[in-house]
Amino acid sequence: MWYYEGVELADIPEGCYGFVYKITNTESNKIYIGKKLFYSSKQRQVKGKKKKFKVESDWKDYFGSNDQLLNDIKLCGKDKFQRHILKLCKNKGECSYYEAKYQFDLDVLLYPELYYNVWIMCKIHRKHLQLTDAG
Repeated sequence: MWYYEGVELADIPEGCYGFVYKITNTESNKIYIGKKLFYSSKQRQVKGKKKKFKVESDWKDYFGSNDQLLNDIKLCGKDKFQRHILKLCKNKGECSYYEAKYQFDLDVLLYPELYYNVWIMCKIHRKHLQLTDAG
């Protein structure tokens, strides 16, 4: 289960497209910071034309994409890992921005003994973010 602000999140919050998360190994306290989208895009043929539509992703069962993390989950069991949502996001660009921000702020690449993360990859443009009046 995923937790957000101390409460279990069972449904997709209105207006949200994805989230930035942290998964913690409760035995080693090692952490993984990542992002996950609530929706994925699929294509279907309708009257001879390809149509795109969105479907709910596997977010409820998702445990990250890092090989070492997934191996530890297999060895230790899912019950030894806590999944917390750090930030709910309105679009894909916002997810990418905040994932990279958390990763850089926490220096995840400098501390391999503390973090599973082995790389930070992002390509974000200002227009991908919905800026508020506060900036």
